[in-house]
Amino acid sequence: MDLSRAAWRKSSRSSGNGGACVEVADLASGIGLRDSKNPDGPKLVVSRDAFAALVANLKR
Repeated sequence: MDLSRAAWRKSSRSSGNGGACVEVADLASGIGLRDSKNPDGPKLVVSRDAFAALVANLKR
């Protein structure tokens, strides 16, 4: 999957944590995830439902 044109973003709350951030991208096929310190490295694409479940679990 070509993610070269994906619009990656990270949370505004991620500043000041030493660069340990996860970036996300809204894709036609789901949600893309990548390490902000290694933007050319591996990426993960998950379904919107899986991402929503992950966020809900993190909030708990």
